[in-house]
Amino acid sequence: MITAQHISKTYKVSKRDAGFSSAFKALFHKEHEYIHALNDVSFTISDGEMVGYIGPNGAGKSSTIKILSGILTPEAGTCRVNGLIPWKNRIEHVKNIGVVFGQRSQLWWDVPVLDSFELLKEIYRISTLIYKQNLEQLCDMLNLSELLKTPVRQLSLGQRMRCELAASLLHDPAILFLDEPTIGLDAVSKLAVRDFILKINQEKHTTVILTTHDMQDIEALTSRIILIGKGRILLDGSIHDIKNGYESTEEALAAFYRSHDI
Repeated sequence: MITAQHISKTYKVSKRDAGFSSAFKALFHKEHEYIHALNDVSFTISDGEMVGYIGPNGAGKSSTIKILSGILTPEAGTCRVNGLIPWKNRIEHVKNIGVVFGQRSQLWWDVPVLDSFELLKEIYRISTLIYKQNLEQLCDMLNLSELLKTPVRQLSLGQRMRCELAASLLHDPAILFLDEPTIGLDAVSKLAVRDFILKINQEKHTTVILTTHDMQDIEALTSRIILIGKGRILLDGSIHDIKNGYESTEEALAAFYRSHDI
């Protein structure tokens, strides 16, 4: 399903000191530094697998997801998702994936949720029959019926995240990328989102890649984790591989980060 081979990605970032004089000098002489977001990253994920992709801030998680979804192009290496190279076959590729970024929205802010769904139906060219079937199923599973006529700006964060999940699955994607899907949610909303992700994986055999800092999400949803730090894969196994006698997963993870100087 997903194969990444020796992927590398570097960002060129402008750099200057604070103050007006430094800003003036930067007009004529700019300094840059290079951030190696990904360095020789390789992994394989099978059909229907649910994988936690974890690591500290700046480790390269979001860059990986953006490459797998076709938003970014790596400098080196390649990957195939459902037999397609994401950044070369973007139009065909996006028909097979769903993406949820917890801090970004694919819903239009000032219009009712249903209007956003209808527009996504046209963007993905979903047939009317499939659209109605999927919408009915998603509304039932996520309890959205009372929210469809509400403008997105009037929804709570938990309500909006449920609608974001539905929006990402209207076109029946084979793969679902979830980047911090429960960030900022209360306990009840988190449980609802987790239950839904499990159901989608079990009932539709959807492949799920989950990036999050919430270890409860990881423990509840995944049996396999890929841990990345400083742009390199440090572990590909289970959460139990890093526990080493720690009762708390967060403590074990923090100790693992310290031992690898990340």
